[in-house]
Amino acid sequence: MALNNVKETGVLIVGAGPTGLALACDLARRDVRAVVVERAATLFPGSRGKGLQPRTLEVFDDLGVIDAVLAAGGPIPVGMVWRDGRRQGEHRMFDTPEPTETAPYTTPWMLPQWRTQEILLARLRELGGDVAFGTEVTGLTQDADGVTAELSTGATLRAAYAVAADGGRSTLRRELGITMSGETVDPNPVLVADVRIPALDRDHWHMFPAAEDGGPYTAICPLAGTRDFQLTAQLPAGTTPDLSLQGVRDLVAARTHLAADDVTEVRWSSDFRPRAALADRFREGRVLLAGDAAHVHSPAGGQGLNTSVQDAYNLGWKLGAVLRHGAPEALVDTYEEERLPNAAQMLGLSTRIHRGEARRGAATRQLGIGYRDGSLAVDTREDLPEQESKPESSQALRAGDRAPDGPYGLSGEGTLFDAFRGPHWTLLAVGTDTELPPLDGELVHTHAIPAYEPYGKGLFLVRPDGYVGWAGTDARDGLTAYLARCGALRTP
Repeated sequence: MALNNVKETGVLIVGAGPTGLALACDLARRDVRAVVVERAATLFPGSRGKGLQPRTLEVFDDLGVIDAVLAAGGPIPVGMVWRDGRRQGEHRMFDTPEPTETAPYTTPWMLPQWRTQEILLARLRELGGDVAFGTEVTGLTQDADGVTAELSTGATLRAAYAVAADGGRSTLRRELGITMSGETVDPNPVLVADVRIPALDRDHWHMFPAAEDGGPYTAICPLAGTRDFQLTAQLPAGTTPDLSLQGVRDLVAARTHLAADDVTEVRWSSDFRPRAALADRFREGRVLLAGDAAHVHSPAGGQGLNTSVQDAYNLGWKLGAVLRHGAPEALVDTYEEERLPNAAQMLGLSTRIHRGEARRGAATRQLGIGYRDGSLAVDTREDLPEQESKPESSQALRAGDRAPDGPYGLSGEGTLFDAFRGPHWTLLAVGTDTELPPLDGELVHTHAIPAYEPYGKGLFLVRPDGYVGWAGTDARDGLTAYLARCGALRTP
């Protein structure tokens, strides 16, 4: 995809990682014109973010890529601890609950980041979009109506909004003067590489603890759907990692029972120092930050890529509502309002897991993330029981919570997720025959279902990103005003 001369678009997305590609897919299905530019010549080639959490699988279900994701990946393997060349026994890093009616995906799924990106790019192309590779933003100015970007191709691009999804070293974030506050999680550098080791079995995530407590760890994890392993090796502070084939071979031979020649290929290698950092704000005028450009995580617990995809999913419908359906521009302000606190929460969790202060459990699956305290959570029901603001701490569904799945759908067949799938809103009349106002059937799909325990009874307006926006017992208690605020009121 080449960009030349002067072009106009709805959204400029800078960066073709999982964040930028997920956002581009969501905008494309909303018929919002978006241009994705990526300074590299190709997609990122490494496995880095290899674990997809259950909430991300739900997002991918809605975006139309879940079949490809499930076909290309596999479950997270059980750990196998080694010492002195002998297997010491299995180690389970997290619980594996069974799927339920309300949550069809309950455990993480292994998929190398490069494969996730390939799947999202293929979906984007199906939807009519593409990526301009080898294209960098060399200058950006903005005014009240949009942004003007100068590109390395010589082209000029005018867009209503720009989204910086260009990673933890985001050029756009620095140019905007947005700082990141954070801390070094661990002073020890970590080498990560995708390697071929035919001599090692692929049944386990192989773990090689240091001979002394507190020493550097080594782990070799088979990457589902490939012949590769991901090697991660913590190094002593102050060490400069040797990322060459011989350097990786020597490290593996020194820390495991494997011989150096057992590593037959290094397909990708990199190094990093675990840190946690959060942008002071996620918006500057018409430019928004998403993904690693807004928050940088320790890889412990597998939250970074997943939190980034949630950013894209939250932002996509809001930009679509403003640009396609006339929603007030203030709707975009709720992106930072909702996502910044959640990113901060996930950063804290990642850091605690890295330091051994927390276990990979329900919180890492991200099904409990919600927006109850945000301005888009409107609950008009009376006499609700007093409870904490955290969705996972209660049984009663409230506005701002993730909308559960269930065995009900169109004509009593399918599931609620089948009804939610797509760029529309969904109004559920659960166990009630209360009168509903006339609504645009394209923007808001309405379904009446019997009383269902996870919901109880009443009216539940489910946002395009799968969260309950408005809840009540009578549509006259602000439903139409809420829809107008979100650009979904257009009457038939």
